[in-house]
Amino acid sequence: MVANDAIVAEAGKQATSSSGSGQLQSFAWMFGSSAGALGNLLGGIALSYFSPRIMFLFFAILLTLQFFTTVTIPESSLKLPKANTNLSALTSIRKQVKELSCALCMPEMFRSIIWFTLSYTVIPFLLGTMFFYQTEVLRLDSSVIGLSKVFGQVALLAWSMSYNKYFKTMSARKVLSVLQFALALVMLSDVLFVQGIYRKIGIPDSIYTIVFSGLFEGLMFFKVLPFSVHIAKLCPAGCEGSVMAFVMSALALATIISGYFGVALAAFMGVSGDDFSALPACLLIEAACTMLPLCCSSLIKERREKVKKEE
Repeated sequence: MVANDAIVAEAGKQATSSSGSGQLQSFAWMFGSSAGALGNLLGGIALSYFSPRIMFLFFAILLTLQFFTTVTIPESSLKLPKANTNLSALTSIRKQVKELSCALCMPEMFRSIIWFTLSYTVIPFLLGTMFFYQTEVLRLDSSVIGLSKVFGQVALLAWSMSYNKYFKTMSARKVLSVLQFALALVMLSDVLFVQGIYRKIGIPDSIYTIVFSGLFEGLMFFKVLPFSVHIAKLCPAGCEGSVMAFVMSALALATIISGYFGVALAAFMGVSGDDFSALPACLLIEAACTMLPLCCSSLIKERREKVKKEE
């Protein structure tokens, strides 16, 4: 994921016009979400006919084939900027670190990355708790969980297409703020779900899980797209890959921390395998924490774009 986003960022920087900026990232997300939806769907169907051991073996074979296919593709076909082969490995690393440091010293770059990282870190994600509640308490079938993944990937595909066509030229601050608010709304909807409100009005638990759990995961992934386009616009030429690798690494760390926060919150509130009475309160806290980054959305800067327009 880190290497993929870094390569896409570098290749996308080759766009010669502002209208083309971000188009490659959008296309990459479209193809990725399409493959994800197809893979989840085929995987769910295959589980009905094959044992998990056979599925893992088949998956390992596919990964091996993918590895050898990737190795045979020459790097020159990507048309990336050529590296200076005369430099030693240590000198090249120092050069990359220096360029990355210079890029991160840009106020608009540094503040945007801080906001994006905090927008994940401050949320005590309860994905594991909700998964346990859906499978062990509500006794939802594994096919329902699988279909929610498919629905999430389809939603991600639709949002990627919409972003590329309609919202690519919008302010990154506005797009990211709307997505953050939408995440909070889905979390508030989960409160009603856990309390059985939707069940009382005739919406089955399985339908809600397929739609809203899929939407939530799709939103979590989709938020990366407008931010990666935003960072690619701000990034100085030549260090796009390093910056995107840093951003995705920071995102991975942020999601790990938020997962621990979610476990700590559930334990503190007394949620256990036998008692989910405090889960609605936990979800309310999760939604409130999701709204916190909106208070400092001014950190998302687009100063470089304004300078270009003035020139």
